[in-house]
Amino acid sequence: MSLTHIDATGAARMVDVSAKPATVRDAAASCHVTMRPETLALVLDGAAKKGDVLATARIAGIMAAKRTADLIPLCHPLAIASVTVDLTPDAALPGIHVRAVVRTTGPTGVEMEALTAASVAALTIYDMLKAADRAMRIEALRVVAKSGGKSGDFTQE
Repeated sequence: MSLTHIDATGAARMVDVSAKPATVRDAAASCHVTMRPETLALVLDGAAKKGDVLATARIAGIMAAKRTADLIPLCHPLAIASVTVDLTPDAALPGIHVRAVVRTTGPTGVEMEALTAASVAALTIYDMLKAADRAMRIEALRVVAKSGGKSGDFTQE
C-alpha cells in the first residue's frame, strides 16, 4: 500500500483530488471523556463554574470541523454540508460519550473533520471541568463509520 500524502522522493504533498467526482460523503468519529462521578454530576446539574459544558463542547466541535484544514497541514478545505456533535452522559463510565458526524458533497472524505470535531468537543469538556477534576481522560478517539467515495463504506463500533 502506498501513502497518498508522500511523493516519489518521500516528501509530503497534498493529494490532487481535482479528477475525483463530487459525491456525498459522511464520516462519524467518537471518543469519550472519563471523569469522577462528582464531576459528571456538575455537568448534569448545570453547576460547572464555566457554564453549560455540553452546549459549549457541542459548538466547539462544530466550529472545529469547519477549521480542520487550518489545523491539519495536508487536509483539503471542504464545504461542509452538516456537522452534528452528540454528547451523551454515562454514569456507568462515568463520563461523556462524544460522537461527531460530518457530511459534505465533494471529491474527498470528511474523516479528519469528524475526528477533529470529536476531539475538540472532548478537549472543551476537559477545559471546562479541569478545575474540578484534573484526572479526566480523553480516550478511544476513532473513526466509527464513513460512506461515499471510491473506497466505499466502512463501519466499526
